[in-house]
This record gives sequence, structure tokens and C-alpha cells, in this order.
Amino acid sequence: MGMVRKLVALFTASAVTLLTMGSATAEQGQPFPWQLDLQEAFSPVAADQQVFHDMLLWIISIITVFILLLLIYVMLRFNKRANPTPSKTSHNTLIEILWTVVPIMILIVIMIPSLKLLYYGDRIETPDMTIKAIGYQWYWGYEYTDEEDLTFEAVMLEEDELKPGQPRLLATDNAIVLPIDTNIRILVTAEDVLHAWAMPALGVKMDAVPGRLNETWMRIEKTGVYYGQCSELCGTRHGFMPIMVKAVSKEDYAKWLVEAKKEFASGGAPTIKFAQIVSPSAQ
Repeated sequence: MGMVRKLVALFTASAVTLLTMGSATAEQGQPFPWQLDLQEAFSPVAADQQVFHDMLLWIISIITVFILLLLIYVMLRFNKRANPTPSKTSHNTLIEILWTVVPIMILIVIMIPSLKLLYYGDRIETPDMTIKAIGYQWYWGYEYTDEEDLTFEAVMLEEDELKPGQPRLLATDNAIVLPIDTNIRILVTAEDVLHAWAMPALGVKMDAVPGRLNETWMRIEKTGVYYGQCSELCGTRHGFMPIMVKAVSKEDYAKWLVEAKKEFASGGAPTIKFAQIVSPSAQ
């Protein structure tokens, strides 16, 4: 009995520790040990993605259980011992109609919210601000296109550079500072090879293609620090291209802009150009 009590106490303490650690880490927009579900959503698109995910989970679970029960019934009802004289029926119109129509209906149920979510997360008609993310081997560069002369690069911090509370392989030297409750358009491209700008807690994942400008958007609902990574196999240091977003209030963002324009002034350096075409006559 004493051993059982110790095991119960140990299990309870471990569960509390995991839950506490999970909730504290989830505030920072990153996964936590022993996590069973998706990361907590901090944007409207991420919230809708999780609702759609849960709906699909119910559908596939029901289908799986139904198929399992059907297989068990067939094995018990139509084995050689229970059914020594098998039926020679080769055609059943009702069953053939059902196994054609039912999957179509299931696909329609999945398709409608899928397309709605796809279009909802694609772009925002009237953005409040725009930032551009540029993938390099192997780090990210950022341009605040609404602000004059505000560009910087964000490189992963090595272990000896981490500050207390910063996660390994996810923290960068410069964070993307963004205001909450703001419709933010994100333009994504790359300078060299394919990359992908992904932020799970904010429901964003967009390919970065050289010579192409892809667009998506997000609206952060809570202040905090959020982490993501490049999600495209882009080379030997693919796993060392983290993304770090610091969401602040609109007042704090306005204050940060003043300081950032001084700190990250490019001194008139040209920004990256896309699809620059030179006519034959100009050559």
C-alpha cells in the first residue's frame, strides 16, 4: 500500500509539473514536453485551423471505428466455421450505391470548411501594416515596408549567447516586434533557395521562393514571444533558421519604432529587388 501511495504521489506531482510547464511555455508560443495537442492558438487563423483539425479528427476516428467493427463482424459472421456454405452473391445495388455516395458526402463535408479556411488564411484585404520576410542560407531578413529605412537580419543565438528563459535553437539576436490586434500582411520571398516562414501558434506557414513574392497574414491576439522555424529543407543548416516574434501593445510598438529606426538604419543601402527585367535594347 505504501508503494502504491508513493507511485500515485509521484504521478500526480509529475502531471502537475508538466501541466504547469506546458502552460508557462505555451504563453511563449512554443511546444512543451509531452504535449499531446496542437500549440495554443493566438490568432484567428490558428484558432480556425484547430477547429478544422478537431473536426477531421472526429471524422477519421468514426470512420476507423466503423471499419474496425465491420471487419470484426465479417471475420466472425463469414468465417469457415460459422458459414460453411458461402453465399455466391456477386452484386448488390444498395451496397454499391452506399459505398459510392457516403464517401462523396464525407468529402463534401470536409471540402466546404477546408476551402473557407484556405481563403480566409490566404490574404487580408485591408492590412494595417506590412512586413517582408526574406530567407537566406541560413537566417532571415526583415523589412518593415511601411516604415522608411527599417530593415534588419535575425540570426539564431548560440547556446553561450542565450539569456535566461530563451529557448535553445529558437531564439534570435533580433526579434520581429509587432503590435497586437493589428491585421499584418506578410510578404515572403527568398534570396537563394526554397525556405518556408512558419509560425505554428499564429497559424502561418508560407513558402519563400526566390524571385517570387508570396503573401499571407496574421493578427496576434495576445502579447508575448512566439517562435517558429524554417519548414523547408533548405540545406545543411536548415534546422538553425528560427523565427522569433515579439508581440507588444500598440503603444509599446510605437515606442519601439522610434528606437528601431535609429538602431537598424541601413544608411541608404538598397533593398532586395524582385523580377528585375532588363530590355535587350538597354544591354
